[in-house]
Amino acid sequence: MKKLVALALCVTMAFSLSACGSSSASNNAASTAGSEAGETASAAADSEAASDMRVAMITDYGDITDQSFNQTTYEECKAWTEANGVDFTYYKPEGDSTADREAMIDKAYADGYNVFVLPGYAFAEAITNSADNYPDAKYVALDVSQADLDSASGEEGYMRDNVYCAVYQEELSGYMAGVAAVKMGYKKLGFLGGMAVPAVMRFGYGFVQGVDAAAAELGLSDVEVNYAYGNQFSGDADITAAMDTWYQGGTEVVFACGGGIWSSAAEAAAKVDGKVIGVDVDQKATIDDKYGEGITVTSAMKGLKETVDTLLDAIKAGEWDQYKGQIQNLGLVSGDDVEANYVQLPLESTAWNDTFTVDDYKELVKNMFDGTIKVSNDVSAEEPTATTAKVNFQGNIK
Repeated sequence: MKKLVALALCVTMAFSLSACGSSSASNNAASTAGSEAGETASAAADSEAASDMRVAMITDYGDITDQSFNQTTYEECKAWTEANGVDFTYYKPEGDSTADREAMIDKAYADGYNVFVLPGYAFAEAITNSADNYPDAKYVALDVSQADLDSASGEEGYMRDNVYCAVYQEELSGYMAGVAAVKMGYKKLGFLGGMAVPAVMRFGYGFVQGVDAAAAELGLSDVEVNYAYGNQFSGDADITAAMDTWYQGGTEVVFACGGGIWSSAAEAAAKVDGKVIGVDVDQKATIDDKYGEGITVTSAMKGLKETVDTLLDAIKAGEWDQYKGQIQNLGLVSGDDVEANYVQLPLESTAWNDTFTVDDYKELVKNMFDGTIKVSNDVSAEEPTATTAKVNFQGNIK
């Protein structure tokens, strides 16, 4: 899968005109010898650079035990650095502010770390405030968009050569989860988002589109979606109470999207034999272990692990130039190999049934990849809409 990921990154580069190109061969022995000498020197420099590589991951709103975005990023950084003999640590900001996040970047640099892995759009301002201060450090930012950087910097088209950002087409895996839920037989659904930020909204709006499309295809007129945000990336008693109301009112499955907010949905679901849909990574083991086997229907995933691996591999190999100064929008890279994509449902843990099988899922992905099925990524409207399903938009719970 890594080779496919690397290829996908290469062919979708947004700002580099020559990242995947190669120089033409020389026509004389002297030039060839010079080229070989240059390559040897470059390889030596790359090796030296790799030996000096020190990786620091900094958490955003959550922490490394959120069993979602931060934890996945932390665990993959830790696994990669241990496997590659590279020094690693992580930092947790004291509070939830740009100043707190920036302080951790400053500390990481002062401590000798030169690769910063930053998960979440909240890092945009910290990046724009500090990237020029540490030109020899490399910033790998996940879920930080061009709009985030522009807004934070006040500079249209902000980018620096020591920064790489990945954003994901969450609306696609949200759509997959919505189709899967309805075709598995669920008619009363819910979407519980953390906060109404673009990545969460893309998941939610994609989910509603999938629910709506499946309802229309099956000729169902009684499909409903409760839709709300917790206005935070963690569960608590208030949000659990709201989920109790949903489930006790007939909601069968809730797509819980945003840090640790899934805990409120799962806690409420467990009381009435309800179901949940996980997010970002395959959350079945995490949720089922705590709240009961079979509670998790599927998870709408995006390729956090693959992105971390690819970028750290590139830095170690001295190939940062292939990725620097870019914002990648990662989604489907194959219509045939569903596990090669940056957005997907987990093959092994999804609760496939007779009405939605693995083959049905693969056909869905193929149709999305070739454009037969189109999913909008527009989240400019305050709330999602549908034509066949009914959407009960409830805004913020808190």
